Amino acid sequence: MLSPTEPEPARNLIPQVNFGIDDFDADEERYLDFYRQVAVHEDMLVPLAEHHSGLHSFYVLFDRTATWGHPGKPQLLAVHLQRDFERKTFAFERAALPLPAMAQSWLIHRGCPHEAISLDAELGPPPADEATRALEKRLADDGDRYAMGYSYTCDDPDDMVTVVALRALDERAPSPYRVVVEEVDTDAWTHTLREGGFDTSTAALQWCEDRLTGEASPLPPVRPSASATPPAGVAKTLAPRPAGRSR
Repeated sequence: MLSPTEPEPARNLIPQVNFGIDDFDADEERYLDFYRQVAVHEDMLVPLAEHHSGLHSFYVLFDRTATWGHPGKPQLLAVHLQRDFERKTFAFERAALPLPAMAQSWLIHRGCPHEAISLDAELGPPPADEATRALEKRLADDGDRYAMGYSYTCDDPDDMVTVVALRALDERAPSPYRVVVEEVDTDAWTHTLREGGFDTSTAALQWCEDRLTGEASPLPPVRPSASATPPAGVAKTLAPRPAGRSR
């Protein structure tokens, strides 16, 4: 994703989002609600991916204002618009999420074709390896199998990292608690994504806290199951967050 340390040429080519709802203001309260929740900083939202199909539009947006907000808050917005051309109004859903693949998953499970919401390769560091690509694909494909309990995004150029703690919605899943970690190498301008498995929410949350303070041990492996292990993803919130570090 984009960051305060992104290469200068990329900064000069940042596209602007266009929601295309200027004429859909018949429901004034809905229009104002969308402005308050999404479009208030429209010029600071970068479309990492978007897809338009008839009445529907889907967006993965990087919110450049998030870095100045509450420490650790997610920096991505997933937005689904559904227009009513006859009534000149629209409905919308939005979610703030910590990882691009989670935003893609949220949109895919609201009707966006998977192949239509690929990220713009020019906007952010590419995957560093095949393990990252494979995990991102699993997150996007089957992101409704896990619930997100905690996330923290740190955009410090010396340690750009996002940690996410998840719980399996299937109580029989091995390693029922997962931690997904995205790390950005600002020198190579690439990113890695890794996953670890935990037996308790306390252990998963503690690992996240340790990683943010530079004291984490290596991620424990995900315990295998008799069948393919369902991938981590995002559904609904669940657990309390540990005390985060300040920036």
